[in-house]
This record gives sequence, C-alpha cells and structure tokens, in this order.
Amino acid sequence: MSDFDQKLTQHISGLSKEKQPERDLWRGVELGIASAQDTPSSDDASSSTVTSRQWMAIAASVCVVTVLWFAAPFAFNADESRSDGYALIDAMSMQQQQQVNSLLASYQSTPALTQDWQEQLKELDDAADVIKAALKDDPDNSALIKMLHHVYQQQIALIERVHAPKWQQI
Repeated sequence: MSDFDQKLTQHISGLSKEKQPERDLWRGVELGIASAQDTPSSDDASSSTVTSRQWMAIAASVCVVTVLWFAAPFAFNADESRSDGYALIDAMSMQQQQQVNSLLASYQSTPALTQDWQEQLKELDDAADVIKAALKDDPDNSALIKMLHHVYQQQIALIERVHAPKWQQI
C-alpha cells in the first residue's frame, strides 16, 4: 500500500459515522405543525370532503371502465366483427376479378394456345372459393390470405401464359 493510500485510510477512519445536521431541524417541523393548526377547521372539513368525493369519482370511473371492458365483446355481434375482418378479403377478391376481366378483354382477339385453359381457371376459382370460405371463419389468418393471393397470382399467370407465351414476347 502506498503512502497516499495509508493517509486516505487514516482520514476515512477518523471521520464520524453519522452525519449531523448543520442547523436545528425541529424548528422547521414546529413551524409546519403550527401553520397547519392555525388554518380554520371549516376549510379542513370541506377540503377532505372534496378529496373523498374525488376518490369516489375515480373509483366509480374505474368500475365503469372495467365493466365496459369485459362486457364489450358480448355487446357487439360477432358477425359484424367478422365482416370487418373479411373486408380485406372482399376487396382483394374484387380487385382480382377486375384484373382477370381486364386481361381477358385485352386478350380477346388473341387465340388461346390450349383448349382446356378455362377448366384450369375454373379449378383455380374453386380453390379460391374454398380458401375464402375458410377465411370467413378466421379472417386474420395470414397463411390463408397468402394462399388466396397465390391462387390469384396463378390465375393471372395462366391467362397470360395461354394468350401470350414467353417465346412470343420480344
């Protein structure tokens, strides 16, 4: 241990273990108590009544919010919440139908390369209907939504392949 460390240790051990206040604290406590006693007692009663009313209002508000929180799922019809969640699927289906109709209209003058493409398109439509039926029960199922999107992509790819194969494109 160095000389500095020894001197530091001696000074630390020489310090008192308790910190003493620099002034008399009881005088401040005395003045605080005296000022509280000097106020009129009628103000004390009204301020405590307001405080208890405020607590009662807060407690009542918490009770109302709690009851509404637990009762809200039962108050609303489950079909309405399903229809709200299913709105994305309906919009997606409408957009797909518009895209398919516009593709078919644009390829109307172009002859199809195969004859059974409409049967394949019908099979994809049936698959989309099955997925949409499953989504009615669980509209937030991301796996089913991805499957529906994939079926819709296959429909568009089928129409484009049948009417404009890659070997005809430049």
